[in-house]
Amino acid sequence: MMKQLKEDIQAVFARDPAARNTLEVLTTYPGIHALIMHRVAHELWQKECKGAARLLSSFSRFSTGIEIHPGAKIGKRFFIDHGMGVVIGETAEIGDDVTLYHGVTLGGTTWSKGKRHPTLEDGVVVGAGAKILGPFTVHKGAKVGSNAVVTKEVPEGVTAVGNPARYIKDKTQIEPEEANRRDYAESIGFQPYAATQEQSDPILEGIRVLLDRMQQNEKRINTLCQRLSLLDPTFKPQNSQNKDFSPAELEIIEELKRECEAQK
Repeated sequence: MMKQLKEDIQAVFARDPAARNTLEVLTTYPGIHALIMHRVAHELWQKECKGAARLLSSFSRFSTGIEIHPGAKIGKRFFIDHGMGVVIGETAEIGDDVTLYHGVTLGGTTWSKGKRHPTLEDGVVVGAGAKILGPFTVHKGAKVGSNAVVTKEVPEGVTAVGNPARYIKDKTQIEPEEANRRDYAESIGFQPYAATQEQSDPILEGIRVLLDRMQQNEKRINTLCQRLSLLDPTFKPQNSQNKDFSPAELEIIEELKRECEAQK
């Protein structure tokens, strides 16, 4: 128990630059107070002393503003920053090195018995006011943004934002087709606000279709410009992006020139 407490205190120093010394953490951090009482209450819960466990957890909620059901499973180096308004349900499971900020809810969406609260794997960070609701897993290293509402599984290493939550992937996780689409959007100065690869939104799907269509039309226009320049030397083609022609476009130009030479 003491070893676990030392690890919990070290987690505070590692994640809160305002922490100055051990005595301050032990006496003024409600997240540590709630965690200490929860670990005792959880032991009582496992030993079938459920009345005493619930009484202790109720006192913890009264004194810290943090509600943790004694049945919840919490791993090592867990840190609740500020803590007021945090709610952790009975069947919630939290791995090692997890961080929660104030106002976070790990809740359920059903009144039935059994697993109904989320599982947070190692290294998960949940921002202030976020709501994670349901018996699914937030996988290792994932982050949940402030005030996000998450009701489905969160893949490893991604960031969930918004209501309903959308997933932001690291650039290395983006598929080549999507990466090409994003590069094209940036090249024409288009930045869809709050639109991400995994967003389940008909508006975003429409944006993707439009971007693909625009890219196809731009290639056709460039090809037509090259044909016109070959037919009329006074015509000066301009790339729609005001850039030099790509190797593929230059190859098309050379091919058109050869065709014109052959027709002569």
